[in-house]
Amino acid sequence: MMKTSLQWRFYSWCLFWSLLVVLGTYLGLWQWERADDKRLAMTVRQAAPELVQPTMQPPQGAQVTLRGEYLAEHTLYLDNRIVDGKLGVAVLTPLRDSYGQLWLVQRGFLATGPLREPPQAVTPSGSVEVSAEWQEVQSGGPLFGDNREGLRLQQLSLDPWYTALGSFSYEGWLHASEGDGVLTPWWKANVMPASRHMGYAFQWWGLALAAFIVMIIGGRRLRRDAAQTMSLLNKNK
Repeated sequence: MMKTSLQWRFYSWCLFWSLLVVLGTYLGLWQWERADDKRLAMTVRQAAPELVQPTMQPPQGAQVTLRGEYLAEHTLYLDNRIVDGKLGVAVLTPLRDSYGQLWLVQRGFLATGPLREPPQAVTPSGSVEVSAEWQEVQSGGPLFGDNREGLRLQQLSLDPWYTALGSFSYEGWLHASEGDGVLTPWWKANVMPASRHMGYAFQWWGLALAAFIVMIIGGRRLRRDAAQTMSLLNKNK
């Protein structure tokens, strides 16, 4: 019975630390793969072209210049943006270009303060020209409750305009940097450097190595203690 108990302690110890070793190794590999993905994303963004009045979906990160007309009556606002310590919204206005294509333009930041009154952004009428960076539709993360509250959105999505306008021409939106009706730019591409992911990978592998060393040292001590205990029991028989 004593021998079985000692064996159980040894195997439980090894199992616990083995799981930590496997987990650390896996997370390190995952971060290494993310580093490769970020390097690819940076390469694609740096190689993105500058397009004027495109008639096909732009590649991710492309600098796009459009001429058309804002649909001011369909403006909505992305809630809870902060720029220079000021609370406000991002202004989202559909634009129909000279080819009849429908785009969603994120025009920039509008300070509103903590008040929850409907925001009101001034939108130029008639023909406009806008320069912006194209971003493909991406997951907005978890959402608690409805996305839309009056004119405010909790997440950037194309869905709120579907009932009134139908589908946009392309699955994505434009983050405007200059042009007619453009406000204070606030958006930057969220591309973490590949080096940071590599650093995380080495941290996880370091933890996995430490767990492996602890497993070996602790396992040897358990086996030594078990051997000593069994030796004393045999002497006392």
